[in-house]
Amino acid sequence: MDAVAHFSQLARYNAWATARLLDAVRAVEEADYRRDVGLFFKSIHGTLNHLLVAEHHLWYPRFAEGASPRVALDAELESGRARLDARLREGAARWERLVAAVPAERWDGALDYTTMRGDAASLPFAATLAHVFNHGTHHRGQITAALTAQGQPCPALDFVYYLQNPSQP
Repeated sequence: MDAVAHFSQLARYNAWATARLLDAVRAVEEADYRRDVGLFFKSIHGTLNHLLVAEHHLWYPRFAEGASPRVALDAELESGRARLDARLREGAARWERLVAAVPAERWDGALDYTTMRGDAASLPFAATLAHVFNHGTHHRGQITAALTAQGQPCPALDFVYYLQNPSQP
């Protein structure tokens, strides 16, 4: 399998699913958006902020720059809904460009970084990138469960729906 093609597809899916979820979240009343609904990061807002932290402030710099930033996983990087929405969409769009720029020899190599605890880590590059996209899927699933519990409509986010119609918003 061609790693660039595979991970480019996952990056496009990640952006597609993120956009569909954020479109659904826009309809949620402010109190429901910020209410602790029992998610690991408590609320829809907290979980979206966690996605911003993890995907765009931790993992992206690790892959793109070889940097190992430190930021709390539950940090609120954006308190405003509109700015958080925009940053998540912008961040998701960057991954496909990053994947396209990865040299062929990198895919079978390692990603070396420093953990949040300050420990050196070395993980398989491609498998760790798969983790990033899987992590987003996990937390989007939590948010759709919260939306359902609140009686809100949820978009279909399964990868197979993306494969069937990737241009559908």
